[in-house]
Amino acid sequence: AGYRYALQNDYDIAVQVDGDGQHDVSYISQMVELIESGEADIVIGSRFIDKKGFQSSATRRAGITFLSGLIFALCGKKIKDVTSGFRAVNRKFIRIYADDYPDDYPEPEAIVTALINGGKIHELPVEMHERLGGKSSINFRKSIYYMIKVTLAVIICRISLGFRRSKRQESIND
Repeated sequence: AGYRYALQNDYDIAVQVDGDGQHDVSYISQMVELIESGEADIVIGSRFIDKKGFQSSATRRAGITFLSGLIFALCGKKIKDVTSGFRAVNRKFIRIYADDYPDDYPEPEAIVTALINGGKIHELPVEMHERLGGKSSINFRKSIYYMIKVTLAVIICRISLGFRRSKRQESIND
């Protein structure tokens, strides 16, 4: 809904922040600057570059490392914090995400969508805090579902978007 709102109101940049208090909004100006300068189409606030602040559990980090490797294998770009919900995107990706933003656990799929659409992704080192409120939707039992669901979703996203992109390229060449 946020990306649709940003599109309808002609925003140049949209910033995504999780509602649990983990993200330090003081980094937003740096995120926006990277987009305005043209260095990036998407900026991800990454807790794993400088490794400061809250790093999450070892089990979660293992899952994130797996998904990072999967995205690298499928798309050729290494992203360290593939599950970070702290992001800024430019107008091009506001349009793309307003049209089709993944449900459920969207961050890894959104990265694949960006890479297939030629997006320049930059990870900005940020310091995240422990959750201030609420409860994670992923507990131990759900973590198995999460990993299977996100793995399949990322693979299907890569295949389907790659197929659509090659079909568009064929029609342009004809």
